[in-house]
Amino acid sequence: MQVPLYQAKAEFFRMLGHPARIRVLELLQNGPVPVRELLNEIDIEASNLSQQLAVLRRSGIVVSVRDGSTVSYALAGGDVADLLRAARRILTEMLAGQSELLAELRDTDTAVQGSSPRR
Repeated sequence: MQVPLYQAKAEFFRMLGHPARIRVLELLQNGPVPVRELLNEIDIEASNLSQQLAVLRRSGIVVSVRDGSTVSYALAGGDVADLLRAARRILTEMLAGQSELLAELRDTDTAVQGSSPRR
């Protein structure tokens, strides 16, 4: 039986749902990065990073490249970088809306406090 598309999409986003995986993908946007550099940039244990890289590799989002004793990882395609940029734009818009709401609430609080009778 074939998995419905919405379920496949949910699995895809669930696979992305770990902060270390997102950070790895961000770091790989500009090209291959050796594992030792990923470890320097991401504050997790080597074994945990290895597990997260394995998840990304099994999903086909990243590929590993060996050069002698150095293993580097790279994005398998440019679509992932596009997805990360889209997520950044969406978050920026959401946070801008929240900051506007916060400013409005603060203005309302100031107006209410300024008009309340003093004792």
